[in-house]
Amino acid sequence: MAKKSKKKEETPKVHKDLEGFKMNIDSFGEISSSFPIDKLNEFLNKNVEDKKLKDREDIDDIKKGKDK
Repeated sequence: MAKKSKKKEETPKVHKDLEGFKMNIDSFGEISSSFPIDKLNEFLNKNVEDKKLKDREDIDDIKKGKDK
């Protein structure tokens, strides 16, 4: 009979702004997160280049969080 090895749950390496971020999907396909969606969107706007918006003139203002 084969032995079952116990897997240690390792925490993945993440950006310092996303420490403690966890995302789960339940049996109904519902996604739950430990961070509010607004905070995730703010992080993504600052750190990820959107290919669709790269030619816009006001992209720097959007990244800095300035409103018109």
